[in-house]
Amino acid sequence: MSYRVQFFPRTPIVPNASQTRKTNVSPSFREAFSEAQQTLKISKHAQQRLEERNISIDEQQWALISQKVLEAKQKGIRDSLVLTNQAALIVNAVNQTVITAMNREEAQAQLFTNINGAIILE
Repeated sequence: MSYRVQFFPRTPIVPNASQTRKTNVSPSFREAFSEAQQTLKISKHAQQRLEERNISIDEQQWALISQKVLEAKQKGIRDSLVLTNQAALIVNAVNQTVITAMNREEAQAQLFTNINGAIILE
């Protein structure tokens, strides 16, 4: 004995205008998605280095760094050296991830390789 099973696609039920409720969601999905894409991630390694070296970067500075990394990404930069008054960060612009961090004194004696861009913030 054999059975034939036939599947039919479900048709979506579209509510009429009186059944739909509009909620004011702030921010919109597009804005939230755009903001999430612009936010820098900090790798576990970089977080450890920031803590070990007592490097603190305020939200305003992080926002500026994030903005500049996004600009670098749009220009085709993959890995960038970001220099601030107190820190040197290596950032993967493609993934928008801080890879490592060191204080400026430590960075003065370093040779940086495998970067194809630099962002200098004072």
